[in-house]
Amino acid sequence: MDNENLTEAAETPQQPRRSGSPLSGLQVMFAALLAISLILAINFTSRIAANQPLQEALQRVRAEIAQLRTEQSALIEERDYVQSDAYVESWARSEGKMIRPGEVLVIPVPAGGSATTAAVDTTATPSVPVQTTPEQPAPWMLWWALFFDTPPPSF
Repeated sequence: MDNENLTEAAETPQQPRRSGSPLSGLQVMFAALLAISLILAINFTSRIAANQPLQEALQRVRAEIAQLRTEQSALIEERDYVQSDAYVESWARSEGKMIRPGEVLVIPVPAGGSATTAAVDTTATPSVPVQTTPEQPAPWMLWWALFFDTPPPSF
């Protein structure tokens, strides 16, 4: 009987056991591929998150560069104008109080002055500016005005 059972067992095909079967090579490869993909996704996500502040800083720097370039071009235009003859002539007429030969320099006198209109003919020296000096009050009158609210007494 024992021999008969053994021969029957050897002749019947054995069915693989499903309860504790080992993983196949395809399943191991799929798990490794999935793990590598997950690690790469996490790595790329962290790089993208770290890149956001850098992108914002880059945009701020680009905006500042654009603003500085416009300011530079305005300054270059102003420099070119200041170096031109037109600027020199406008400065000489407005701030330098200079005139061309044959012109008359007119200096307005403020209201309350003794003269009605002041016209100075500077044809002899056209490049010399005309300066007027107003009368200065005596120093004791200034001190009197600082300490008292009344006008200084007349002597």
